[in-house]
Amino acid sequence: QVQLVESGGGLVQAGGSLRLSCVASGLIFFRIYNMAWYRQAPGQQRELVARISSGDTTNYGDSVKGRFTISRDNAKNTVYLQMNSLTPEDTAVYYCKGSWYNNDYWGQGTQVTVSS
Repeated sequence: QVQLVESGGGLVQAGGSLRLSCVASGLIFFRIYNMAWYRQAPGQQRELVARISSGDTTNYGDSVKGRFTISRDNAKNTVYLQMNSLTPEDTAVYYCKGSWYNNDYWGQGTQVTVSS
């Protein structure tokens, strides 16, 4: 059974930082999966925050470029999202996603709240 478990969310003041982690279990070869972070704010559609391919190519949403960094540790089956210079607009539930061909797996999400 595949599970993605996010952690590291919480309440932080504007300008602060958080590091999210997503640990995957049940994936036979974690390293072949493209991993991504999405977020969804209340009343908004889920949007892509950052993506890292199996070959470590990264892509970022325009609103987080230069502030967020995605990385992965294949030995730990973990993907990270380092978030710096947070603003209240970053407040959302952050979800981890693993993809390989037509197989997509989602975590349950972790809440990030940025106070002004």
